[in-house]
Amino acid sequence: MLRAVVHAFGDPRKVIGLEEVERTAPGPGAVEIRIRRAAINPSDLIPVTGAYRSRTTLPFVPGFEGVGEITRLGEGVTGLAAGQRVLPIGASGLWQEYLVRPAEWCFAVPDDLSDDQAAMAYVNPLTAFRLIDAVETHFGTASGQRIGVTAAASAIGWMLLALLADAGFRPVALVRSAATAARLGGTFGGEIVVQSTPPLDGILDAVGGAAGDALFRQIRAGGAFIQYGALSGAQLDPALVTARLEEVAFAFLWLRNWVHSAPRAAIEAAFAGSFAGIRAGILGSAVDSVFSLPDLPAALARQDDPSRAGKVLLTP
Repeated sequence: MLRAVVHAFGDPRKVIGLEEVERTAPGPGAVEIRIRRAAINPSDLIPVTGAYRSRTTLPFVPGFEGVGEITRLGEGVTGLAAGQRVLPIGASGLWQEYLVRPAEWCFAVPDDLSDDQAAMAYVNPLTAFRLIDAVETHFGTASGQRIGVTAAASAIGWMLLALLADAGFRPVALVRSAATAARLGGTFGGEIVVQSTPPLDGILDAVGGAAGDALFRQIRAGGAFIQYGALSGAQLDPALVTARLEEVAFAFLWLRNWVHSAPRAAIEAAFAGSFAGIRAGILGSAVDSVFSLPDLPAALARQDDPSRAGKVLLTP
């Protein structure tokens, strides 16, 4: 079978290679899955750079999100069947034709969702749910607090704007250009701020770095700054965070941490919410393009293209 593999940290477009390897039969309690669609997310590419090398073992196959069809069951597997579509989560590895994963980390996909929809039902929707839970935990009953969302025109940014409004908060879309603001304005009727740092009650931040520092300084006392990404490649200034900790709560949300500590029933409930949100048009993501795995270099180039208008998917 063909797989993408990382043998050394570096620029994803330079260090992610393709290689042929033998398929592995599933052992007891595991299943083999033929991957039908896999998404390319920033969370897939950041570990490739070595940003998290302390908890990333080389070599590895990228890809945290996607959907596949069970082809073989190992001994003792119950509740799953050959031909069933599942979301295999819990670790990277989806950028390959076949994946062996413990059955306990596989979650059934409803028949009414397409492969494209199912392939994007995990990372962004479940991260968005956790972020909204964190905001509600901090503020308690929502009473119109102004919560800024960075990278607001991204797939998860749009989800967060909708979910914050539904929860009773006042979402503020934070974007970098007038063109992005105009595009977002076609679907979001709330406040949109371009390249400025207004006073806010809270921030849901995917960027970090200097831009995050500027926003952190503007949060009102009693507010919260919740970071869930570092698209800038940098974290917040630790001295700044420390200086304001008594008046502004700070947290970094890792979806992985929740997934590996939550009961299976809680994860199943989160997926049920994701599937419902996709059906309702709230949690779905647009697809920009679909590439076969041998075309991975072109897929990674498209991922970096500023004109990209949606998710890039792979069909291993």
